[in-house]
Amino acid sequence: MASSLTCAGIVWAFLSFLCAAASCVGFFMPYWLLGSQLEKSVSFSTFRRCSYPVRDESSQMTVMVEQCGRYASFQAIPSAEWRICTVVTGLGCGLLLLVALTALMGCCVSELISRTVGRVAGGIQFLGG
Repeated sequence: MASSLTCAGIVWAFLSFLCAAASCVGFFMPYWLLGSQLEKSVSFSTFRRCSYPVRDESSQMTVMVEQCGRYASFQAIPSAEWRICTVVTGLGCGLLLLVALTALMGCCVSELISRTVGRVAGGIQFLGG
């Protein structure tokens, strides 16, 4: 298969894919902040959480749910700042993944990535980062 990329472009494509994958994994994993609450280990990120407190209405006590999961709804994310961070980080990961997959396709398809497309992709990567 012919490629429209130089050796530097091929290295850029693979590094872009690795960085995009690492960013997406970091976004989806709930291990941004670690701590303890009610004598239980807890962790959370903008998108997911592990071991979180829930108010038990029948006993009027707070109990710890010892499982990982995403927030029930967008409004369940604790604050407006965390919601903004979730949207911005998710969009950034999406842009990075879009550019990385396009660059990888450029390794296999000739004349897919020109100098102008490469510059635009670099700008989109900068914006996504």
